[in-house]
Amino acid sequence: MTRTLGFVLCLAALLFAQGPAPRNAFTPDQIEWGPPPPFVPAGATLAVIEGNPMAGTGDFTIRLKMPDGYKIAPHWHPKRENVTVISGDFKVGMGDKFDESKMMTFPAGSFAYLDPDMHHYAMASGATIVQVHGMSPLQFNYVNPADDPSKK
Repeated sequence: MTRTLGFVLCLAALLFAQGPAPRNAFTPDQIEWGPPPPFVPAGATLAVIEGNPMAGTGDFTIRLKMPDGYKIAPHWHPKRENVTVISGDFKVGMGDKFDESKMMTFPAGSFAYLDPDMHHYAMASGATIVQVHGMSPLQFNYVNPADDPSKK
């Protein structure tokens, strides 16, 4: 009898573990991609994984899918930015002027965080996906206001 009860409990645990996926977990094919917000250059696609990056407060996680050569001009954020490279190579430079010769390359699996007000710029080398998480609202402040795509 004890063996039978043990078998039933193990079977129930196995079936429960294989139940429907939680609403807060995603496989790559479940991620919905769309256009980025206007303050990010056109040509990339964006997926909101968690939270609302434009909300007044709260956590957010987004993914940005960029084609080869995609560039983000020098900018800074008022809140910390945490970046994980999911695929491709992500090049990042520090400073107020875009200078590809001064950029570091971060391959898939890399992680970096940028504290508030750090001036930086970025570029995709090959098709690249990065995941960014932090505290809302996500804001881009371009060093040169003429680089802001939302103003064009």
